[in-house]
Amino acid sequence: MSFSYRVIASALHEHLDRVIGPSVSALETIGGRRDGTDDSLVLVATGGTERLLLDWWEQNPTRPVFMIAHPGHNSLPASLEALARLHQLGARGRILYLRGPDDSEGLAAVDAAVRDLAVWSTLGRARIGRAGLPSDWLVASSPSPETVSSTWGPTVVDVALDSIYEGFELAEPVGAGELRDHARHIEEPSVEEIQAAARLTTALEDFVQANTLTAVAVRCFDLLGDIATSGCVALSELNDEGIVAGCEGDIVSTVGILWARELTGEMPWMANPAQVDVHDNSVLLAHCTVPKSLVDSYSLRSHFESGTSVGIQGTIPPGPVTLLRIGGTNMDRVWLAEGQIHARTPLEGLCRTQIDVHLSDGSVRDLLNTPLGNHIVVVKGHHAARLRDWWETFIA
Repeated sequence: MSFSYRVIASALHEHLDRVIGPSVSALETIGGRRDGTDDSLVLVATGGTERLLLDWWEQNPTRPVFMIAHPGHNSLPASLEALARLHQLGARGRILYLRGPDDSEGLAAVDAAVRDLAVWSTLGRARIGRAGLPSDWLVASSPSPETVSSTWGPTVVDVALDSIYEGFELAEPVGAGELRDHARHIEEPSVEEIQAAARLTTALEDFVQANTLTAVAVRCFDLLGDIATSGCVALSELNDEGIVAGCEGDIVSTVGILWARELTGEMPWMANPAQVDVHDNSVLLAHCTVPKSLVDSYSLRSHFESGTSVGIQGTIPPGPVTLLRIGGTNMDRVWLAEGQIHARTPLEGLCRTQIDVHLSDGSVRDLLNTPLGNHIVVVKGHHAARLRDWWETFIA
């Protein structure tokens, strides 16, 4: 990624270009431009710059601060003192230490910081449509729009479900045939129910476009009573189209999906922890919707709780995964764990798509002793360290 940074130096130091030349050359190799247009990256050229750094930050105190320090001219001591004071003032940020032009580890840290800032910026621009209030049972997962914005950045837009219903009445069942043809098996759903699920997909796509949304969280259980269809297929399709879509009006999990997708590049899945085994340190996760891009194959079943409409029973292949859950009154806490999906035969009496995750890093006891809420976000691959590092910098 190309990026820009500014240079801050003491007026007492001469030959500035000679002082920072090795660092500038190194940063150029990873796309760095010394043009001062970035509001968060600063190369601390010399000592004696602590007050200059504070003055610079005060011009935009909402920004996170990443200081690039190098081995000479008291760059690191000045960075330490300045960042300590900025942390006292509530600023977010960290120091990136660049030992020299051949410091691949240091350059990788700078590159990661640039990507972290891009995720922060993306979250700050995001618009999440909350279609209906969170489901009544999400008693720990219903933060105010102000909390979401102040802690994570996205704007929450409340929109009545009626606007989706109006679009549903006019929508065509685009994709219904493909949905049926690609299914390994169709058990309960009728042709009419599959068509209704496809019509809802079209209505939600139009709803997202009309409201200029990045993501959507739908109070989907109301759909079953109001328009006699589930949201399982529509939410699956939207996620695969790059539009983050969360179930049950769960804004907390929707933010978690958006965050994990932007930081890891993987499409996450939101599910219920249905069973745990503390001796085996494993958790069974289940939900009636899943992005089809995550599964090897899928069958069309009924929506589990209602026994009607369409749910997706997908087969997610074994492999490494990361589990995450955001929580707390201010959405400033996070639970992260890593593990491995083990193959299993789906159980009846649970939501349709199921995975059994054996944790290698983290404990399922946390879910029982200090839960942050119900839904868990699942991401392919091991990303806990990356997610935790970002969270500690921008949220904690």
